[in-house]
Amino acid sequence: MLLISVILYFVITLLLGVYAHKKILSSADFINTGRNLHPAINTAALFALWFGSETIFGASSEFAANGVIGIIEDPLGGVMCLLFVSFFYARRLYNLNMLTIGDLFRMRYGKTIEMIASAMMIFSFFGYAAAQLVALGLLLQVLTGMSLTLGIVISASVVCIYTLSGGMWAVSLTDFVQSILIVTGLLAMTFYITRMAGGSAAILSSLPDDHRQILPQEAGITGWINWFAAWMVLGFGSIASQDIFQRLNSARNADAAVSSTFWGGIIYFVMAMLPLYLILGVKLLFPHLLDGDLQTALPKMVMESMPLWLQILFFGSLFSAIMSTCSGTILAPASLLSENLIKELWKKPIDDRGFLQMTRWSVVIIGIISVWVATLKQNIFELVAMSSVIGLVSIFVPFHTALWSKEVSKAGAIFSMTIGLATWAVFEFVVQTVIHPLIYGFLFSLAAYYIGAKVEKRMLNTI
Repeated sequence: MLLISVILYFVITLLLGVYAHKKILSSADFINTGRNLHPAINTAALFALWFGSETIFGASSEFAANGVIGIIEDPLGGVMCLLFVSFFYARRLYNLNMLTIGDLFRMRYGKTIEMIASAMMIFSFFGYAAAQLVALGLLLQVLTGMSLTLGIVISASVVCIYTLSGGMWAVSLTDFVQSILIVTGLLAMTFYITRMAGGSAAILSSLPDDHRQILPQEAGITGWINWFAAWMVLGFGSIASQDIFQRLNSARNADAAVSSTFWGGIIYFVMAMLPLYLILGVKLLFPHLLDGDLQTALPKMVMESMPLWLQILFFGSLFSAIMSTCSGTILAPASLLSENLIKELWKKPIDDRGFLQMTRWSVVIIGIISVWVATLKQNIFELVAMSSVIGLVSIFVPFHTALWSKEVSKAGAIFSMTIGLATWAVFEFVVQTVIHPLIYGFLFSLAAYYIGAKVEKRMLNTI
């Protein structure tokens, strides 16, 4: 019965994609719903974007192992990101009336830098999309016993079909329905496990004192630097992100873009606390489930100890959460690929119908590459973190300069993106360091922009 319910959910999701297909009359409808999304649906879309595998599996396992200090990166950093975007970025970005973040780079720096920046942004999404596919594959593995690889392929097929069918309309409508399922499923689980434990006080008091610490436990300046780096990963690294921009840009007006982002962040914070509460319940009631992969502790508890109706509701909410995030993280890089790379390289003039088909094919391309990445690395938390870090060390500095500065430097932008990314890669994969590699990458990206701007200005003055 549980498996039949999951299959039925997949079918309903595909039908929503088919329904959304009727609303696609132009490429703008496909990429940003023609900027005509109801505020309630837009809020749900922004909440559902963040509430994915890393929140349910990754953050809960980090919380079980390390306590509050382990969830600074996510969900706390993710909440900070959405609130920052709401307060400081949403209105300005919305009023630019662009299709993608890559368009901002073209407007301020020119086509060459637009393509370099877009390529880096696309690259940063593969790990994030792969993380969602790994999570979906894990769920199918738990439910059916199929191999993880097969689960990943099936999940990617479903997500890609409804995304390429209805674009942002399909993503947003399914997000709205999925958000209802997420909230309902997690609240039902929370009430059930609270009753099993004899009250919330028993669960909350089971958290050890050393797991309640939010300030750095490591002594000295290094501890504080790495603590700040944890906040930066999602808190800063996802600000210049196409998936967030694409959803706020689908709002009906600038006020709706601001309010939807704010309330999406607030709802995300509240709901992200529930998986953490549930993993405490697992530690208290079913400690044997924490042996092995912590990422599977919650679904195993549900399968072993919960009634069928709650299993259906819980797994429905899990699939909802992860699929909503996955669809957005495939559509976002696909939009960048078609708008800022393929379209710029296309030698012949292309009408809107042709561009729409180009974007749909881009969804397929991004989906295939994401499946490949998912089969190579299967730690959800690490995949998400790496994606956000890439954006921080390459795009963050030139993005802010383009958005807020009256004068920009092409040389500074190129230096910032390439040197920041290269520096991070060296300290991440080659040189061992006690300080988080993103700190080096970010500082070098910042310095490289300044140096590049100075060099460019000096060269122009000598001509």
